[in-house]
Amino acid sequence: MKFEKILLTEEAHGPCLDAYIADPMKGFTRKAMLVLPGGGYGKITELECEPIAHAFLPYGYQSFVLRYTVGRESGKTFPTQLIEVARAIKHIKDHATEYGIDPEELFVVGFSAGGHLCASAGILWKLPEIYEAVDMPWGYNKPRGIIPIYPVISAEGGHFGSFQNLWCSDAPTKEQLERVSLEKHVDRDSAPAFIVHSPHDKTVPVQNSLLLAAAYSRVGVSYEMHIFPNVPHASGLGNEITAHGHPERILPAYAEWVRMAAAWANTL
Repeated sequence: MKFEKILLTEEAHGPCLDAYIADPMKGFTRKAMLVLPGGGYGKITELECEPIAHAFLPYGYQSFVLRYTVGRESGKTFPTQLIEVARAIKHIKDHATEYGIDPEELFVVGFSAGGHLCASAGILWKLPEIYEAVDMPWGYNKPRGIIPIYPVISAEGGHFGSFQNLWCSDAPTKEQLERVSLEKHVDRDSAPAFIVHSPHDKTVPVQNSLLLAAAYSRVGVSYEMHIFPNVPHASGLGNEITAHGHPERILPAYAEWVRMAAAWANTL
């Protein structure tokens, strides 16, 4: 396996892509998984970076972690991060032969605020601002499927700080909040979704995922949802690797979500 860090812009501290590329296997073409860690749009949560990338490699993926723009000090508001996702997807697809992947089988997984960005990638991929910033064919940035894990979805869902950071403001306007409340924008063109959450998440309420699932159901787009009891927020893989000294985050049933997500992807 090789590791590569790719700068997506000419900015010295701009967004970058960490690529985890497994050695080629004769006769086997891998899928691609783009990982979007959480952190409330204020930081990058490291436990949702490399461990997640490694977890998908055994299921036939090449994995890529996007370190997107975070923090109000950047002064960069929405859709900056979504444009960065499009740049990352374009890079991966443009280099599909080099990476040994099928460019039509690119998935996005995201956690918490990264789950919001993940869902945005599958729902808001048609925004004109994206195509103004990134030279690519129509729909090139649409993932095959999205995997939001304990995601922030709605400004009415109880994690307002993520939206404050996204808009670099203590008081985003009603119009700004509606623009990024994703349940309001799901349509027939949205990417299929695999959603994971817990009713015992005390940081990002499960209502976020329920609103997303209801929106998918309303328009008739394929989705699968798993609600696991007694899972704290930021439980990552649900094993010792991402527990980070918190034994309550070691959860064998919840830890099955990676296998289940890979199985779901194979059904699309």
